[in-house]
Amino acid sequence: MVGTARNGRVRHAFSVVNGGQDLGPSSAPASNAGSECDGIEFTREDVEALLNERPRRKDRFNLKEKCDTLTEYIKRLKLCIKWFQELEGSYLFEREKLQNSVEVSERQCNDMGILFKNKEEELNSIIAELRKNFASVQEKFTKEELDKMTAMESLTREREARLEIERSQNSLSDELGRVQRELSSANQKITSLNDMYKRLQDYIASLQQYNSKLHMDLSTVEEDLKRVEKEKASMVENLSMLRGQLSVSRQSQDDAIKQRDSLVNEVACLRMELQQVRDDRDRHQLQVQTLTAEYTKYKESTEKSCFDLDNLTSKKDELEERCLSQSNEIRTLKDQLLTAERKLQMSDLSTLETRAEYEGQKKLISELQTRLVDAEFKLIDGEMLRKKLHNTILELKGNIRVFCRVRPLLADDGPSTEGKVISYPTAMDALGRGIDLVQTGQKHSFTFDKVFMPDVSQEDVFEDISQLVQSALDGYKVCIFAYGQTGSGKTYTMMGNPGDPEEKGLIPRSLEQIFKTRQSLQPQGGKYEMQVSMLEIYNETIRDLLSPNRSSSDMLRTENGIGGKQYTIKHDANGNTHVSDLTIVDVRTAKEVSFLLERAAHSRSVGKTQMNEQSSRSHFVFTLRISGVNESTEQQVQGVLNLIDLAGSERLSKSGSTGDRLKETQAINKSLSSLSDVIFALAKKEDHVPFRNSKLTYLLQPCLGGDSKTLMVVNISPEPSSAGESLCSLRFASRVNACDIGVPRRQTNMRPPDSRLSYG
Repeated sequence: MVGTARNGRVRHAFSVVNGGQDLGPSSAPASNAGSECDGIEFTREDVEALLNERPRRKDRFNLKEKCDTLTEYIKRLKLCIKWFQELEGSYLFEREKLQNSVEVSERQCNDMGILFKNKEEELNSIIAELRKNFASVQEKFTKEELDKMTAMESLTREREARLEIERSQNSLSDELGRVQRELSSANQKITSLNDMYKRLQDYIASLQQYNSKLHMDLSTVEEDLKRVEKEKASMVENLSMLRGQLSVSRQSQDDAIKQRDSLVNEVACLRMELQQVRDDRDRHQLQVQTLTAEYTKYKESTEKSCFDLDNLTSKKDELEERCLSQSNEIRTLKDQLLTAERKLQMSDLSTLETRAEYEGQKKLISELQTRLVDAEFKLIDGEMLRKKLHNTILELKGNIRVFCRVRPLLADDGPSTEGKVISYPTAMDALGRGIDLVQTGQKHSFTFDKVFMPDVSQEDVFEDISQLVQSALDGYKVCIFAYGQTGSGKTYTMMGNPGDPEEKGLIPRSLEQIFKTRQSLQPQGGKYEMQVSMLEIYNETIRDLLSPNRSSSDMLRTENGIGGKQYTIKHDANGNTHVSDLTIVDVRTAKEVSFLLERAAHSRSVGKTQMNEQSSRSHFVFTLRISGVNESTEQQVQGVLNLIDLAGSERLSKSGSTGDRLKETQAINKSLSSLSDVIFALAKKEDHVPFRNSKLTYLLQPCLGGDSKTLMVVNISPEPSSAGESLCSLRFASRVNACDIGVPRRQTNMRPPDSRLSYG
């Protein structure tokens, strides 16, 4: 009942469709897949015998024997079912192959049709161009015959050329007729190919109908197996017909390609002949042009020669008169020359002596200049090396860097009788880093990381902190804050003058550098996302300067402590600081940040005192959070840039504050006093640092006691009346510079995105 393949031959489903040999009516295609049915095939007789088989048992009550026979029978049934499933899969595979071959033949027919249409259009365009060229040639030759009637020698050449053109015209007309005949034959072939394509489509439709029938017949394979074998024979005949049609189409395609090649060669010959005719025409035109040009030149030269002859005669008379006068002058000049030569001999001796001295001085000057240039280069290199080593030492020490900036004297400062109270030492060890202040006749000297004189521009100040700003993109926490008394130039240092691009402060310049660097890192695989927040601490109350619902009434309620939104400061385990309910804005360009800065500047608390007409009455905190990833190295960084403009310290006796200004002054001085207490505790390395005494110090805790790169810009007023406040600021700055806050740590692990922005 179950047989195996003999002589190593395996029968496949519908192999006759693909050009295989015909099978007998009693045979069935065998499966070529499966693990249990490999090499096993079933015939119709085997299947019928398996279905009609009845178990024969010697002992009816022997259940073990009965169970073994049933399991053996079930195994054979499973093999038969699996064989039928594999046979069904082979039928489906053959059907897909037929569909693919039909689709390929359709695409080939479509490509041939498009190719024939393109060739027909090319031939039509070539024929149109030839007709246009022929008409233009005829017109140009008629014009040449009229223009060359005066030149008898060229007339014979033109007649010969015209005869040659007439011959080429006849040959072109013959070629045109032949091309038209070939085009008509090509059109006939295209129509025959279209008919063939229609027949192929009809045949494809019949194949699709046959496939649908196969789907229905697969469910009842046992009943319709004979009908399938008859349809196989019809498929063989149809396939042979299809192959014959394909061979005919291929032959017609080869004939069309040969005809196209012959047409291309003929068109190339026609173009060569036409080019020869054009060359002859151009040569004739050049000859006529040269003759006319020579005639005009000869005519002009004769006229010029007559005119020049008249001029020469008149000039000759003038020259004769001049010669007489010049001969007299030459005699007098000879006498003068003799006396000048005598004087020249005397002066040559003196010039030789002076020239020798000049050469010696010139060599000495060049040597001094080269030495000066070398010394300047060495000085610049040494200063750069000193800055790098100094920054490295500070990073290793963990100290807070301190820059000192002295603002220039203003017109509102008024005249002073005490003279200058601030000077700058010129010693090499303190050049650019030292500052001296004189108060009541006593001189106080201080040394910081950098001291900016009053004439230093905003650009020069930013140049010294640009590398610190760059560290934020590298994944560090960076904090820069301005400190000083009221009217010392803190807000100008941080914000600048909005109306003048040359006077932009540290905040807008830092943002421009960060966005430019981000754009330059994009080709290297760097992608950065940035978020901005801005707040102020006014009377120990946090205000959101970017809040969309912020209004003057809200500000008044916050001042009076009635109904305002409460913002809380929280520190996480990673040393980051978060402010609850603070407005966070995603930014992509520096212009967006500039707009937000203007909006925050209008919302910031500003008041008038006797010391400053526009005095900042709050601490302004600008924070930029940077999240970046380098796709090439797959390194993720997270940096924070905090730029802080502290409110100015002031004395009530000088500011004359009353009412609300008095409360603001007391709150400012209290928060700055808390900052001083924190610095004292850090300098003494006490166990307890009172960060919680003020919201300002609690907000700056990661910058003052964490792993941040921190810079303090202390601003000094040069007024003699402000010498006391300036001395206090310088002493506080020196204590800050001596504080050890730890080595900065780079953040290279990206945390999950947080809705709140970190300040540390």
